[in-house]
Amino acid sequence: MKRLQVATVVTRLEAGAGIVALRGAQALDPAVFRPTVITGSGDRLLGLAADAGVEVLVVPALRSPIAPADDLTALRRLTGLFARRGFHIVHTHSAKAGALGRLAAHRTGVPRIVHTFHGLPYHEFQSAARRGAYVRVERHVGRFTDVALCVGSAVSVEVVRRGLVRPERVRTIGVPVDLDAPVRTPATRARAREALGLPAEGMVVGAVGRLSYQKHPEAFVHALAGLRRPDVTGVWIGGGELARDVKELADRERAPVVFAGERADVPELLPAFDVFALPSRYEGLPVAIVEAMVSGVPVVATAVNSVPDVVVPGRTGVLVPPQRPDLLARAVAHLLDHPGEAARFAAEARARIGDGFGTKALGEELADAYAPPRAPQT
Repeated sequence: MKRLQVATVVTRLEAGAGIVALRGAQALDPAVFRPTVITGSGDRLLGLAADAGVEVLVVPALRSPIAPADDLTALRRLTGLFARRGFHIVHTHSAKAGALGRLAAHRTGVPRIVHTFHGLPYHEFQSAARRGAYVRVERHVGRFTDVALCVGSAVSVEVVRRGLVRPERVRTIGVPVDLDAPVRTPATRARAREALGLPAEGMVVGAVGRLSYQKHPEAFVHALAGLRRPDVTGVWIGGGELARDVKELADRERAPVVFAGERADVPELLPAFDVFALPSRYEGLPVAIVEAMVSGVPVVATAVNSVPDVVVPGRTGVLVPPQRPDLLARAVAHLLDHPGEAARFAAEARARIGDGFGTKALGEELADAYAPPRAPQT
């Protein structure tokens, strides 16, 4: 049987969207599908894709910032690629790749167009004019989107409410994580701390994510400074465009934060944390939060978008409003000072994750989304 050619298009093969895109490509049955990842840039995931035997094509003009010249170049390049390669399915991820990739696929007559909303390209911290422009673009490309896969129920609700894609084409999915990742125990905690160069004693509050506006790492720094506890160290794993500014802020605030940079071994490092704290301004459903839960680390996060799908207040973690580092610090301190409650949250969170967040589940979701609709029976 001839394999179906799948173009997986993502703006950056990095961070959460990149992880989901690559794991999705890897989860496909190789006897049925042949995936090709097309991206504007990437980090360590480019190497992981090569090691896994996944073809990767880099289109440098495909960039996140709005840049008309680059956007037109990227659109022309994608249109040419789709026309030459004859892809059966184009599956886009993230805002810029989603808009340009779906438009190029429509222009070249690709039989099946799928898009994953990891979050929404608009949010409350933008101007009304920009939000309106994003909504109009999404509605336009949504007209020729066969299936919209939304990471988390809040994202699905917003896509339906705003009319971005026809309701019957919207589906809710989870994020794929390694369900066999190391669980936090005294032994894994010690190994993870050694790998991070941290002392075995003391408390550690950690976060994983890009040092970007969305993740609001400044709030993490302010929260750690506000704790005023010499027995607590903060760790942020990940790089990004705000790296220098955030490090300078930590120095000025005398915040005890270690910036570990990009790491390929995040699941092995998570057991080092006593509390996982992510202060995002806006989100879809972060891979890092689910990974922390699988590792048995109690979670504090901001009450945004689909985060409450997994962080249920008083059951699986603690939620705080975005842009409130004072409340983030208070919630972290509460879990550090009440280890029994923190352990209960972590245990229930791990149990709640179940099999729905594994790579196998994603592979099944994608195979179903890529399949053409069945003809109605008469």
